[in-house]
Amino acid sequence: MQNTQDLSASRLADAWAELRAHAESGRPLHGDAYRLAFADPEFLLRRETRGLRMQLEMLKPDLEQQRLGIESTVVVFGSARFVSAEQANQLLEQAQAAGDAKALAAAERQVKNSAYYEQAREFARRVAHHSKDRPPAEQIFICTGGGPGIMEAANRGAHEAGMPNVGLNIALPHEQGANPYITPDLNFKFHYFALRKMHFMMRAKALVAFPGGYGTLDELFEVLTLVQTRKAKPVPILLYGSAYWKRLIELEVLLEEGAISPEDLDLFKYVDTPQQAWDLIKDFYRL
Repeated sequence: MQNTQDLSASRLADAWAELRAHAESGRPLHGDAYRLAFADPEFLLRRETRGLRMQLEMLKPDLEQQRLGIESTVVVFGSARFVSAEQANQLLEQAQAAGDAKALAAAERQVKNSAYYEQAREFARRVAHHSKDRPPAEQIFICTGGGPGIMEAANRGAHEAGMPNVGLNIALPHEQGANPYITPDLNFKFHYFALRKMHFMMRAKALVAFPGGYGTLDELFEVLTLVQTRKAKPVPILLYGSAYWKRLIELEVLLEEGAISPEDLDLFKYVDTPQQAWDLIKDFYRL
């Protein structure tokens, strides 16, 4: 009897393609007991299968980064709202032409903050240039949250230097699209913030927090807590823009009130130039 099954062939892609074709034809996707479980969106999106979705969200980026040799990263955090110097100057010209005082003030603030965009871009370029001609085991890759602003700047700097770079994007109610400078095969999208933050730390050899908002603060304090409690190995944690960070949070108050130990203030350092940030990372690892 002739064997009609090719054991080396994958039928999963075919099953998913069939499911998509079903949806695109206009027929509604109702739960179906006969449908294969892995190709049943209604089943996979049930509350009871949340653990499966979290496992998949953990596994997919990990396997892809392993496949592409991404083992060590420098993670760059920062505001999604800061734009490039070129874009900021265009906004300023438009505001000046319109004569809108509120728009003008906002545009002037964007011009000021665009310096952080350009510095994040330059920092990432320096990291990428260091790694470009090194053996794969010694390469360090830029990793960001994958969105606009400072994240885009860092991905852009690495891209311009000709190095692969990673984006760990998040699905939000107001869609945050991935920036165009992420290496396509390393452009990941998450539903769960917790899994996304875990992936930031899994390969991080350093973290550089540029000025940002709630999201940046959340990511920064998550990292500080993990290192403080020894749930993560010590890595350089750099607060880029000392004037911004010292004005925003008085971390010395925690020590004065006995909420942290003196050595906890040594978990991070302030930096103000791309070279200073990169030098601290190089010194830490003796690169």
